Amino acid sequence: MTSELDIFVGNTTLIDEDVYRLWLDGYSVNDAVALRVRSGILEQTGATTGVLQSDTMDHYRTFHMLERLLHAPPKLLHQLIFQIPPSRQALLIERYYTFDEAFVREVLGKKLSKGTKKDLDDISTKTGITLKSCRRQFDNFKRVFKVVEEMRGSLVDNIQQHFLLSDRLARDYAAIVFFANNRFETGKKKLQYLSFGDFAFCAELMIQNWTLGAVDSQMDDMDVDLDKEFLQDLKELKVLVADKDLLDLHKSLVCTALRGKLGVFSEMETNFKNLSRGLVNVAAKLTHNKDVRDLFVDLVEKFVEPCRSDHWPLSDVRLFLNQYSASVHSLDGFR
Repeated sequence: MTSELDIFVGNTTLIDEDVYRLWLDGYSVNDAVALRVRSGILEQTGATTGVLQSDTMDHYRTFHMLERLLHAPPKLLHQLIFQIPPSRQALLIERYYTFDEAFVREVLGKKLSKGTKKDLDDISTKTGITLKSCRRQFDNFKRVFKVVEEMRGSLVDNIQQHFLLSDRLARDYAAIVFFANNRFETGKKKLQYLSFGDFAFCAELMIQNWTLGAVDSQMDDMDVDLDKEFLQDLKELKVLVADKDLLDLHKSLVCTALRGKLGVFSEMETNFKNLSRGLVNVAAKLTHNKDVRDLFVDLVEKFVEPCRSDHWPLSDVRLFLNQYSASVHSLDGFR
């Protein structure tokens, strides 16, 4: 009598998302096992602690072997050692390059060098993020920066092409690269209320309007370096506050357009000259590297804080700035 036995053999690499998260967060195997036990996995699966320890160690070994491929994501797609479905590959890459906002706020605008890396112990203590996770995130920032800083073309597109990140994450990394390249100061106390998302929003607008690529798509480093000619042109705005007649005319144009539309109209009308001087003086100094680095500090001091003290709502700030800019263009014929 013969019996038949069906056998199935597979070599698909199994990825446990929860264990992967623990590994990315920098937990040791023992700490990861303890957290998994606390989650109730032994009761859910009927496994023993020994089995859970072996399972966790096995996953950690796999992740360590995958890590060198994650440093250059296209290699993960084309290798043949690990049989991982495309959707899982995308998940591994996206989560490996995801970062903590608390961490990125500590290093945003700083030089991605060994000097900054020495501060990671302090950053880990301050943020509560494990040192291992801080190192991974810092190394990711530095790796992306090194790959794309000299490339021509769209910064976001270059990051997506070489690291296979989602559009949103690629845009976030573009902001990190842009801030690191221009060394914008973001760590001062008066800037702490601003989130990474606030700075990333500013970076996207500056890349679109202030960089070499905004002027000439054939320029090298188009989305990384600020356009020096544009910054030089901003110095010409000083005439708007140096010439009393132009200053009065500019004020008249803005006030006429915003009368009845601005909730803080009387405050704006009273403080227009001080606000205009603040904006123009910040813009006119941007030909100097130190003043470029202090851009956000200066904007908060010269414009944001005066508006905040007069309780301007955000909608009024937007209306004012839009009209202020439009009126500057209409004054071109008078300068």
